[in-house]
Amino acid sequence: MESKYKHLYNQLQAQIEKREYKAGDKLPSEGDLMELYGASRDTVRKALDLLVQDGFIRKAKGKPAVVLDKNKFNFPVSEIASFKEIYRFSDLKPKTYVENLEIVKNDPKLMEALQIGPQDEAFVLERVREIEGEKIIIDKDYFSRKVVDNLPLRAAQDSVYEYLEHEVGLKIGFAMKEITVQMAGDEDRRLLDMKNYDMIVVVKSYTYLEDSTLFQFTESRHRPDKFKFVDFARRKL
Repeated sequence: MESKYKHLYNQLQAQIEKREYKAGDKLPSEGDLMELYGASRDTVRKALDLLVQDGFIRKAKGKPAVVLDKNKFNFPVSEIASFKEIYRFSDLKPKTYVENLEIVKNDPKLMEALQIGPQDEAFVLERVREIEGEKIIIDKDYFSRKVVDNLPLRAAQDSVYEYLEHEVGLKIGFAMKEITVQMAGDEDRRLLDMKNYDMIVVVKSYTYLEDSTLFQFTESRHRPDKFKFVDFARRKL
């Protein structure tokens, strides 16, 4: 059963993504939210903290929460979310272009990243993401065929995670992520609308099933002006 604060979070998130609350708008106060949704103060605060964590709002003590500008790509550091899920309520109308989908083996980079042997096969999926008419992200996904035996083009064009979870029945558990900034390469300049930027934000992710089986390695390359990540941190005493 969904927790009360997560239910409230989902309601407020949907309103923000549908632009019912626009960038710069103030959310109702904690007291007003308690009255509007019949929720406790603890529930409201937990929901708002989660919205801060996921980059939807900015919140300061004693002041109303303010909705942040979503024109930048908010990378979900603390969760695993597909590109389709991130923009499911958005009116930005993102597009996906599949550049490559093939099966490879005996690739040293993939053998190390996916912890597979020279005879083990892996899917290579390369996609370009376009938002508001600009190509700003390259996603390179690599899947071990020991776990993902089939990867149809229709899933690559829509949502791989939706296919793996709902059709294949995989239970995706957790991911380890690394974020760096690098000089843009020839491929970045060829596939992305780089403008005058010469740097690229690179996010590498290792994704595991619930049983701790590594099945995916991702290298996601972002134009820097359209990338940001927001995380929620609490001081440990």
